[in-house]
Amino acid sequence: MKRRSWLAALMMSAAAVSLPALANDEAPDALVKRVSAEVLAAIKADPAIQAGDVNRIMGLVDTKIMPNVNFTRMTASAVGRYWRQATPEQQKQLQDEFKTLLVRTYSGALGEVKDQTVTYRPMRSKPEDTEVVVRSEVRGKGDPIQLDYRMEKTPSGWKIYDLNVLGVWLVETYRTQFAQEIGAKGIDGLIASLVQRNKSNTAKAS
Repeated sequence: MKRRSWLAALMMSAAAVSLPALANDEAPDALVKRVSAEVLAAIKADPAIQAGDVNRIMGLVDTKIMPNVNFTRMTASAVGRYWRQATPEQQKQLQDEFKTLLVRTYSGALGEVKDQTVTYRPMRSKPEDTEVVVRSEVRGKGDPIQLDYRMEKTPSGWKIYDLNVLGVWLVETYRTQFAQEIGAKGIDGLIASLVQRNKSNTAKAS
């Protein structure tokens, strides 16, 4: 699970670091390749992140990653069919708490990035496509590990909305968990559960 966590963190970092305006016209695989190199270099050059400095890692994740993820779509997909039943206020709470959960869950994993390199598979897409999958592998010690991105084209450029680590899509994993919570306790019950998990994660990091 630890290995899966740092891979997901790397994936989110690689696809979502703040990009210049020209990135709007940049192909999704070219974007990921370029930014992956930048993020890996930044991590390896920062002793604080390598040492597990939570505040430093949280800052990287929150300021560089989240603004470039379609987080509304990611949250709605994770909540599934219940999303339409939620009020606007509940949707906002779900999005805020899910964001906090992901940042806390995957931030510490960035410190696990050491000597890994990323290779990319050829893109299978058409110029008019608005949704694509960028497929890659992380190479280091042991066997290569699958690492994929579901991305969509938006007016502000390509954005990530789901992640695949070791053959498991992140949104699908949370959708199963969230459906169980909502089935047992309703939407407010899921929100309360997320709040509690985030408080617990914050306490552990203190």
